Amino acid sequence: MNQTKIDRINELARRAKAEGLTEEEKKEQELLRKEYIANIRRNLRAQLDNIDMVNPDGTTENLGEKYAKKQGGIS
Repeated sequence: MNQTKIDRINELARRAKAEGLTEEEKKEQELLRKEYIANIRRNLRAQLDNIDMVNPDGTTENLGEKYAKKQGGIS
């Protein structure tokens, strides 16, 4: 997500508090928020996929694989 979209999310949030939003702006805000959350989840998944934990018994466990199995993945 680029900085322009993040700025737009913040602008809509400020306007919502100050004066309210039109229906069109509310829809835009919802879509931008969903895109932002999806981006955060993708980034978290990528980080987890690159972290390996060494257990006390010496085995290595990938956190992305471990938590994808346990919780059905990050949606």
